[in-house]
Amino acid sequence: MSPFNFKTQALKTGKYLLHILFPRTCFSCNKDLPYDAKAPLCVSCENGLTLPGPLICARCGVVLKSGGAHCFHCRGSKEDTFKCKIIRSACNFNEFSRGLVHALKYQGADYVASYMGEFMARRFSMFTELAGANLVIPVPLYKARLKKRGYNQSELLARAFCKATGLALDITSLVRVRDTQSQTHLGRKERQENMADAFAVNNPQAVKGKTVLLMDDVATTGATLEACAQALRKAGAKRVMAFTFARES
Repeated sequence: MSPFNFKTQALKTGKYLLHILFPRTCFSCNKDLPYDAKAPLCVSCENGLTLPGPLICARCGVVLKSGGAHCFHCRGSKEDTFKCKIIRSACNFNEFSRGLVHALKYQGADYVASYMGEFMARRFSMFTELAGANLVIPVPLYKARLKKRGYNQSELLARAFCKATGLALDITSLVRVRDTQSQTHLGRKERQENMADAFAVNNPQAVKGKTVLLMDDVATTGATLEACAQALRKAGAKRVMAFTFARES
């Protein structure tokens, strides 16, 4: 056996033994994963990471159950009032994606961000309306929350995404200047009020004239993304769009 083959076999054996001692399980259904599985989901659950649709709002990307071009909140002249012009998501927020999002956001599983960001990169090319983006900016956390969590999940997604796509990444120009309460139990109007003036750009020159692609883990009402877009447009960004891992219905 050549040294290369011996080393490869040793690595496989090591992975197998590690799997016996500390078995990996699917983040969605909790079933055991094969010892050499690269994804944090089993094949069945990974297939459940479905695209939103088939019909979605032309602006915010929410699934349209009754057809049409826009949802109620974006139709007509309302569309022109938004600073975040397009929101798209790589998959639905469902029983298959929820485990990944919660593990990354609440359980300290920062390592799943690589898989999620690469998954977003693979699906990115399907959204030709986002093709004009030339700068990726993750939604920032307030400094106290960042210190408590230890990382910004949106930044980790953006890093993996940009590594796979080659797009430029900016993690410093957009900052969160006001601590806000959790959006989880707030309605649409309350979310908008909660996010008002929560973000600012500390380096306008970096975003001036750029088409910015905001990145976050989940899009719900789009209030956070819109607040970020308002700050970026005020600082001179030419256009702002957003791409998230998952989309709530």
